[in-house]
Amino acid sequence: MRLVFAGTPDAAVPSLRALLDSPRHEVVAAVTRPDAPAGRGRKLVRSPVGRLADEAGVPVLTPARPSEPEFLARLAELAPDSCPVVAYGALVPRKALDVPRYGWVNLHFSLLPAWRGAAPVQAALRHGDEITGATTFRLEEGLDTGPVFGVVTEEVRPADTAGDLLGRLATSGASLLAATLDGIEDGTLEARPQPAEGVSLAPKVTTADAHVDWTAPPVAIDRLIRSVTPDPGAWTTFREERLGLGPVTRPDDAPELAPGDLRAEKRRVLVGTAGAPVQLGEVRPVGKRAMPAADWARGVRIAAGERLA
Repeated sequence: MRLVFAGTPDAAVPSLRALLDSPRHEVVAAVTRPDAPAGRGRKLVRSPVGRLADEAGVPVLTPARPSEPEFLARLAELAPDSCPVVAYGALVPRKALDVPRYGWVNLHFSLLPAWRGAAPVQAALRHGDEITGATTFRLEEGLDTGPVFGVVTEEVRPADTAGDLLGRLATSGASLLAATLDGIEDGTLEARPQPAEGVSLAPKVTTADAHVDWTAPPVAIDRLIRSVTPDPGAWTTFREERLGLGPVTRPDDAPELAPGDLRAEKRRVLVGTAGAPVQLGEVRPVGKRAMPAADWARGVRIAAGERLA
C-alpha cells in the first residue's frame, strides 16, 4: 500500500522504521509537527519522525494544522491507500480522514477503551495497572473511539517509568501496526467496535500535575513519580526552589517522619509521607545535573526540621 505516515515523538520512530523496512508498503510522505525551538539556543529542531524521514529520503510535511487547505490538497495528490498514525499530536479533520481509501490507522498505547487521550502510559502507571498494551484502530473524529483492528499486551513491571514502558510498547506496537496494515491490504482483518464498558480518559500531563504531594500515601507517590519520568519530570520544592525528583524506593527500615520532613543519613535521604517514608533516588537542583540524593544532601547540609513541599 501507499502510505502517508503521521507521527512526531521518539515513540513513533519504531513504527515509521518498520514501515520503511516493509517490502509490502511504500511510505510516500511523513506528516509531523512543525520544527520547534529547543535547547539553550532555542534553535528550531526537527521532530524525531521528521529526522528519520529526512534520512530515508521521504518527503516531510509539517502543517501547523492538518485542516490547512494546502496540506489537504497535498495529501490528496499523494493518494495514499492508508495513513498510519502514531502520536502525531494534532486532531485530524474529517476532510483529511476521508482521503485514504482504507482510512487512518492509529496505534494507541493502551488497551482501548481504557485510557483514551494524550497520556495513556502515564495514566496506567499512576493508577497501578498491572497489564497494559497497544491497540490499532480506525481513526475517527472522536477521541480514540474508532473500531479496533488488533492489540498487544504488556506487563507493567514494578520499577517501570513511563519512559521504560513506552519504549517497550513502541517496539511491540510497531510490529502490531505493520501486521494490521498487512491484514487490511489482504482483506483478512476486520475492525470491531470498542466495548461501551471500561472507558477511561488520560488527558495530557502538565508540569503542575507532576508536583509531589508528600501528604499522599507512599505507593501513590512512587507511582506518580514513575509515571512522569522522564517527562515532564516530578518535582518538589526545597528552600523555596524547585527540586527535580527521580524514582523513589520504599525501604523497610525507615523511622517515622511527618509528611515532607527530611532525614539525611550517610548513604540515603528519607522523606516522610502519609505512610512510611520513601527514599529519594536521584535529584536535580535548579541549573544542575541530576545527582544521587545523598550527594545532594551533603552539599546543601540539610538542617534538622527542614522539609520538602
